[in-house]
Amino acid sequence: MPLTRRRLIALLALALIVAAGLVVHLVLPSSAAADIAGDALYTVAVYAGLVVVFPRLRPLVVALVAGGWSVAVELFQATGVPADLAERFRPVAFVLGTGFDARDLVVYACAAVVAGSTDAATGRALRRETRRPGAPPQGRSA
Repeated sequence: MPLTRRRLIALLALALIVAAGLVVHLVLPSSAAADIAGDALYTVAVYAGLVVVFPRLRPLVVALVAGGWSVAVELFQATGVPADLAERFRPVAFVLGTGFDARDLVVYACAAVVAGSTDAATGRALRRETRRPGAPPQGRSA
């Protein structure tokens, strides 16, 4: 898939993911399901943001970095620093969260796998779609 196309798709996805995250946070009642959805959307937003900035990275690498970032942020929450920062400037909570929850670590891993798998499958489908009839598969010569 051309880099410009991948970047544009990721940017559009990021906008939709952020909108969905705001709906989950501001509209849905507080519940375990809403918390899990918000955590998953956070990791997928990190994934999409990475693709926008680094469109050449393979889905596996992006998934590992997005999942790793999310886990690092969750572990940082255990220090109490993000909660203190969020008390002073509330939007910090959207980026760093406020409280540690071990369940979130599993959600981040699952979300990173789903995002990476979706990205890889989308890339394969788009490559198949853009091949000319009768042309050899990309990467092979006739």
